[in-house]
Amino acid sequence: MTALGATGFLGMKLLFPDQIKAQPPASTDQDEPLQLKSFSFDVITVDASGKEKSRRSNQATCVQEDLGKGVILEMVKIPGGSFLMGSPTAEQGRYSPESQQHRVTIPDFFIGRYPVTQAQYEAIVNKNPSNFKGANRPVEKVTWNDAQAFCGKLSQKTGHNYRLPSEAEWEYACRAGTTTPFHFGETITTDLANYQGTDWEYQGTTYPGNYGNAPKGKYREQTTDVGSFPANAFGLCDMHGNVWEWCEDVYHENYQGAPTNGSAWNEGGEQGRRILRGGSWNSLPGICRSANRVGSSSDFLNSNFGFRVVAVLA
Repeated sequence: MTALGATGFLGMKLLFPDQIKAQPPASTDQDEPLQLKSFSFDVITVDASGKEKSRRSNQATCVQEDLGKGVILEMVKIPGGSFLMGSPTAEQGRYSPESQQHRVTIPDFFIGRYPVTQAQYEAIVNKNPSNFKGANRPVEKVTWNDAQAFCGKLSQKTGHNYRLPSEAEWEYACRAGTTTPFHFGETITTDLANYQGTDWEYQGTTYPGNYGNAPKGKYREQTTDVGSFPANAFGLCDMHGNVWEWCEDVYHENYQGAPTNGSAWNEGGEQGRRILRGGSWNSLPGICRSANRVGSSSDFLNSNFGFRVVAVLA
């Protein structure tokens, strides 16, 4: 694991249909409304020690985009709403880029049920750059520029507009109505997500493999198939760990002047650096918190970096 993963330091305004930077979708046989489908899943909440305290059945709706050769992209409908973005000052592991907490109001949108998989990426760009191979594993070793190119080609192929999520959309989707450090509750365990659950020694300092009162766990040292762990209340999987996920936004050192309407923030900041969210398979648990945010060069890649997409659908 690198110092990058231990500290959390790496290193658009929401695009509405008439602002999409990708090439205009080609006219295809698929250029038609997609049908909403419902699916069921369990939502798990844990207590401060990581023990399951509740489990409930929930339903969400999604659309399915056929990418050919049996490869399907599922996009979940996220209901609009208002939430506090960022972390409270008392949250364990919090650092300055997560401040100040501010209220953001977001309209409905569609986001990938999972990070983009290797099968989905290969269906669109005809290559697979990933280090940890597996059709249902998330694609990794992709730059922000690569993710943008994928969105453009996906839009062309399907006749529907795709883009990366804004940072605000990503956090809203991750939290799914929660205000705790993780959508599972006050803590997380390696039974719930793929991250480094063992202590890490670096330059004389021990970084713990557990968060709060939860136990330490496994360090799998690689990605896992998407959907291997429980979903949040919106039906989204792998929002904590597995791969960092690129967002549209330029990196800013804090939220001073940030938009409050869910749009990506592309003015000012560190042009050339873009936002990543969610932590990865080699991040310590505190780095995987809902509020944690980091920035990296838009042309940098490693086996930690992946992405999921947002669809601009009627």
